[in-house]
Amino acid sequence: MTGRGDEIRRPTNWLVRAANAKTAKAWRELCAQAPGNCDRCWVDLTSDPRRVNDRQHPLKGSLGRVKHEGRELEQWQYEVTAGGRVWYLVDDAGRTLWFTKVAAGHPKQTERRGG
Repeated sequence: MTGRGDEIRRPTNWLVRAANAKTAKAWRELCAQAPGNCDRCWVDLTSDPRRVNDRQHPLKGSLGRVKHEGRELEQWQYEVTAGGRVWYLVDDAGRTLWFTKVAAGHPKQTERRGG
């Protein structure tokens, strides 16, 4: 129950957590740089974490599945800004989205190599 002055959170079926302290700090920094885009990201992810569109898609190959707390989970990416990305795991059992990487610039792991 909330009272006077308490935070009123968005109603959602998903809990969002940072997988580590570095990711939590990077999320705060990205929110300071692009608050509107981060808000859109939050709404999109908690509305439908598996929606595929121009900003949101599953990661491929070895980045597509990651072990977290003893379980293998799907890893997705959301494009917050032209270069800013959020990588997240989808934990259906816990109804939790785990932010695993937040970067203001495009993560090097997903850059395509010229050939």
